[in-house]
Amino acid sequence: MAWKQVGALAALLLTANLSATYAQNATTNAAVASATPARLNLQQCIDIAQQNNITVRQGKLTVANSDLQLRQSRLNLLPTTSFQTNQSINGGRSINPQNNQFVQQTIQSSNYQLNASYTLYNGLVLRNTIKQNDLALQASQQELTATQNNVSLTVAQNYLNVLTGAEQLAVAQRQADVTRAQLERTERLVNAGSAPEANLFELRATLAGNEVDIITAQNTLDLAKVALLQAMNVPINQSFEVEAVNVPDPGLDPYTATVQQLFDIAATNLPEVKGADLRVKSAELGVQVAKGGLYPILSLNGNLSTLYSSAASSRIANGQFSQQTIGFYTDPNGNQLPVYSNIEGTDARGITYGSQLENNFNQSASLFLRVPIFQGNLSRNRVTTAKIQQQNAELTAQNTRLVLRQQIETAYTSMRAGANKYRATQVQVASLEKAFQVAESRLNAGAINATDYSIAKTNLDRARASLIQAKYDYVFRTKILDYYQNKPLAFN
Repeated sequence: MAWKQVGALAALLLTANLSATYAQNATTNAAVASATPARLNLQQCIDIAQQNNITVRQGKLTVANSDLQLRQSRLNLLPTTSFQTNQSINGGRSINPQNNQFVQQTIQSSNYQLNASYTLYNGLVLRNTIKQNDLALQASQQELTATQNNVSLTVAQNYLNVLTGAEQLAVAQRQADVTRAQLERTERLVNAGSAPEANLFELRATLAGNEVDIITAQNTLDLAKVALLQAMNVPINQSFEVEAVNVPDPGLDPYTATVQQLFDIAATNLPEVKGADLRVKSAELGVQVAKGGLYPILSLNGNLSTLYSSAASSRIANGQFSQQTIGFYTDPNGNQLPVYSNIEGTDARGITYGSQLENNFNQSASLFLRVPIFQGNLSRNRVTTAKIQQQNAELTAQNTRLVLRQQIETAYTSMRAGANKYRATQVQVASLEKAFQVAESRLNAGAINATDYSIAKTNLDRARASLIQAKYDYVFRTKILDYYQNKPLAFN
């Protein structure tokens, strides 16, 4: 793509200014244009539009969300762990956590647990979910690319409309200059008595019509610039010009690709088609994920725990003794006499916090198996729902291809019609130019009146305007067909 680089620095400054203005407040009317209008080329306009377009920004958020879901599904393969603790105070009649006996006192207790769980098998739900989310991410990326391409095409169309308006304005100004020169010549002839005064009035009317054409062309150009700024999603208080592009002559190289060739290439390469196909594959995996709910779940669980209770105590010897009857014996006289034993006394002492945590430390491991038997047909209904979503994705993909073919057929027919119109208008302009030259010569010779001259000039002006419109319309149609062939948006 051969772009003119005139005013490149000013264009870069305006690009940054436009983007900054939009980022601060899209409704701000502060003037950012410099005294000398800046110039923007097509790529700069597209870059601004891509940065500011709301749909593109939403598409980027969709991609970011899909990427997050994919990363989360991968993390779901890792074991899950959790730590929990409980601190409590119980008063009155309470249960001592140390021995599960009732005591009549205020108890402070602590409980600590560390749990871990790892899914060994769940019908491949986790792994199929990863594959499904990966395809969903790829589909989101392709859909974002399709959105960006559509934005680029919209900007390109509006850009060419600005160029069309600029050329039509230039043509209108040149035609007014021609009429003005002819008017001056006629005034001299009328003053010399060589031409009727009626010719002078007719040419003044023609010049007035040319001035109206200039105003109309200027209004059309202004509206085209507004549409371009709106396509870039920036305020319309920007003063700028667009760089001209080298537009090929529609009559030189006819478009050689057929409709079927265009469709075959587009159906393989266009991001909207790729995105639709990826959605179908993602939906197919969604069915497998739903079927995983019909299978048993086997998981491995582990637990570490310990506890503390302020009611826990131990018996400690205090060095004091007491007697205790341990039995009886019969003396020779037949009397029953008690037998005593010295028992050492003890005191109750609380067990330290660290000792209790160490003494009560517990470890456990278990295998957990859950076999679904009947859940209100929930799992099977999920499978049916997933199959419906798969069928809907397949229909969406079919419709995408159908719409694509219809768009290609319409674009191809419009391109051929545009080419035929350009060639016919080109012949018309060539003929009207010769007719106008003859009319101008005859007017100067006094062989025709100014009315016939004005008619010839008006016909030529309209044909030239139509030729410009046909040229840019044809060029845009060819760019659409190039897009369907996955070619970059460029004007050579």
